[in-house]
Amino acid sequence: MPADPGVDCPLCPRLVEYRHNLRADEPSWYNSPVPTFGDLLTAELLIVGLAPGVRGANRTGRAFTGDFAGDVLYPALLAHGLATGQFDARPDDTLQLKGCAITNAVRCVPPQNKPTGPEINACRPYLADTIEAMPQLRVMLALGRIAHDAVLRTVGEKLSAHPFKHGAIHALPRGLSLADSYHTSRYNVNTGVLTPDMFDAVVANMTAVLSTPR
Repeated sequence: MPADPGVDCPLCPRLVEYRHNLRADEPSWYNSPVPTFGDLLTAELLIVGLAPGVRGANRTGRAFTGDFAGDVLYPALLAHGLATGQFDARPDDTLQLKGCAITNAVRCVPPQNKPTGPEINACRPYLADTIEAMPQLRVMLALGRIAHDAVLRTVGEKLSAHPFKHGAIHALPRGLSLADSYHTSRYNVNTGVLTPDMFDAVVANMTAVLSTPR
């Protein structure tokens, strides 16, 4: 299985129906499984979100681009040297990732941004392929508990051995680390669950891990 699903991936009937409805309602949008953003061959960091936002990545075709979550994520990456250029929340801006890639546990947009368990499971082979395609990978950052659980299941680790906790860094097999953060969603920021400073601290901790010798 390739690292990214095709534009008409048939695995999840509910998501396929939603995709077709969006294509009919918004034909100018991307409306397809959103591919991983970044160079898998050189990236040492993989950021794993939940799923594309309907008016964000599902509209623009680039992960965390076009909705609030990216407005928190990308400035932190730029501040810590994990991206270059200018982030203007458009896929044609000058933003480029540096030693970093971004993907989602579920590649298709789900209704109400809530994928089901079977949909998460169906997409897991794509996450596994993405991880396997990254020879330099050292750290994965899970944005939220669902992404955290998806990563652990993908690498064959027990959830009970690595409980989700914002700011935690878990040691995984093969010399990998899994860092946890609350998702950079508008809801989390508006309710004070996550602040930009809290997220910046997580990214700073990851860059410190990446700066240590292998």
